[in-house]
Amino acid sequence: MPALIFQLEHSDTASKARAGKISTDHGEILTPIFMPVGTVGSVKAVTQQQLKDEIKAQIILGNTYHLYLRPGIEVLEAAGGLHKFNGWPKPILTDSGGYQVFSLAANRKIKEEGALFQSHIDGSRHLFTPESVMDIQRSIGADIIMAFDECPPYPSEYSYAKKSMELTHRWLDRCFTRFNETPDKYGYTQNLFPIVQGGTYKDLRQQSCEYVASKEATGNAIGGLSVGEPEQMMYDFTALCAENLPENKPRYLMGVGTPWNILECISLGIDMFDCVMPTRNGRNGMLFTTQGVINIKNKKWATDFSVIDEGLPCETSNYYSKAYLRHLFVAGEILGLQIASIQNLSFYLWLVGEARKHILTGDFASWKTETTGRLKQRL
Repeated sequence: MPALIFQLEHSDTASKARAGKISTDHGEILTPIFMPVGTVGSVKAVTQQQLKDEIKAQIILGNTYHLYLRPGIEVLEAAGGLHKFNGWPKPILTDSGGYQVFSLAANRKIKEEGALFQSHIDGSRHLFTPESVMDIQRSIGADIIMAFDECPPYPSEYSYAKKSMELTHRWLDRCFTRFNETPDKYGYTQNLFPIVQGGTYKDLRQQSCEYVASKEATGNAIGGLSVGEPEQMMYDFTALCAENLPENKPRYLMGVGTPWNILECISLGIDMFDCVMPTRNGRNGMLFTTQGVINIKNKKWATDFSVIDEGLPCETSNYYSKAYLRHLFVAGEILGLQIASIQNLSFYLWLVGEARKHILTGDFASWKTETTGRLKQRL
């Protein structure tokens, strides 16, 4: 079976932005793309039908750590993998669980073998190794699986960032060894993406990019950014990594970010993004719209009977009024969380789709400048 294929369709002349197409056994992904986060096999508050038909998602994420704990690998294997278990027919990417393990700083211990951690559910102890994480992701059945890495916190001392990066590289070797000696599951091709680390140190990031590129994987990821560092620093290191990763492979910036972060990083040469922000912020009443940011809980929307977002080609956004959505939030109605989540995810998918259009027509840089200013407005 053929591995993932990336076709670079057009590069912007005034920036590093590019439009491409990723082909997988579960369908094509047009880039740049945003991937909704479905941590436990479900994108919070929305159905798979809404994701596919209304939000127009092309690929979603699952999380290895959470799926390993619940429902468990035995259930997922019995179902025939996550695609069959949750009814999502398009591509799935799973992260390695590394970020979750390392965010449990008080409940984990890192050693050469792997990471020993305590479940946040029942306190039971588990060991994730590069080998076990490859096996778990094979069983989950994602089209794209991520290498097991350590994500150092910001800020980190140089010595820690270097030691952490070197451990990530040794784990990466073990990931590829295990990946290459195990077969694809469920009758379709699975692809392993390595992850660049190195903290906020240029020489380490360059070293890590070179090491990752040497693996000649079908795609590459940039990790360890958007973890608390200043925004400009995130852009500087994203640019550095994009310049040092192969042009003919998709580049995935993990865990980023706001709409304006995404537009800026597209202009730096990034193809793939994921973030919990659209759903998490939506559930808290913050809406991203084509005209700017709305806190729907504010009193000012109580008698605003205009639709949520007229500029967005989304049925939900053009059906309900701001006043009604505010009422749902004030009343604590679950429907409010669903409408806000659909709005924000539809907006993110619309945004990367528009970026792609403007890359292809050659006016991305000017469009980005005008759009960023509008999207940042607080309404």
